[in-house]
Amino acid sequence: MECLRRLILGAMKRLEALQQLAAEAQRGELVFPTSVAAASRIHKALDDPDIHLAAAAVQVQTEPLLAARCVAMANSAAYRRSGPVVTDVGSAVSRLGLRIVRTLAQALIVRQLAGASKDPGQRSVVAHLWEHTAHVASLSRLIAKCVAHQDPETALFAGLVHEAGNFYLLSRVPDFPVLLNTDREPEEEDYEIALNRAVVETLSLPAPIIEALEIVWTGYVASPTVSLGDTVALAKALAPVQSPFASAQVSTKLVPFDMIIGEDTLSQILQDSKEEINSLTRALTY
Repeated sequence: MECLRRLILGAMKRLEALQQLAAEAQRGELVFPTSVAAASRIHKALDDPDIHLAAAAVQVQTEPLLAARCVAMANSAAYRRSGPVVTDVGSAVSRLGLRIVRTLAQALIVRQLAGASKDPGQRSVVAHLWEHTAHVASLSRLIAKCVAHQDPETALFAGLVHEAGNFYLLSRVPDFPVLLNTDREPEEEDYEIALNRAVVETLSLPAPIIEALEIVWTGYVASPTVSLGDTVALAKALAPVQSPFASAQVSTKLVPFDMIIGEDTLSQILQDSKEEINSLTRALTY
């Protein structure tokens, strides 16, 4: 029986797998890895408006990856400024503030959506996707601050969660191996977007973030760049590490950068902020 199941799955096209997953999502049957529940409990505790920094630090310390990321972020050029190097979670949380710590906790949930596969190939794709995500988040923060005049920390958050749908798809690779195949048919786009919507809605992301992600998913960018969605979409196109699913995503609708901000201006912004971007990206991928 198991052999027959594997033969059927092996013959399945990516479109068919996406159709099945979209049908599950429509029925409210998204299957998240068990690690997501633990990360969600931490995020819920941190989301308490009355929580104090000391209590938040205790919550952060229960998740080693989150703790390490907070310390690394606090020591990045974007947040350290002229302060001393911090070596403990309490000091890191105090420097970052609850808003950024909550953002990192939400990012942990997104990263955990992919689960913990034993397959080296799948783990490699997950690592690649997270590296892309970190670059997009760092660039989103910079573009929001220097070009789009959006809130930089909101842009950072949107960048960190913009690939939530693909992290979820990676968790379903054991059930649908064809999902690792990036060869794509045009008909797949609608199902991918439907799945993305279902995942971010299940994660209870704020409506303005979901609205911004709709722009990223469809690939339409306004000129000039003014919205949060435009900001993340531009950051995604600029990221030096592309998504492993880039060939399965819309990119041809992006407005040329020289029509948006000017090639020379963009190059100067990126050059002036190179250390900040690299430092923040390293902290996010720690």
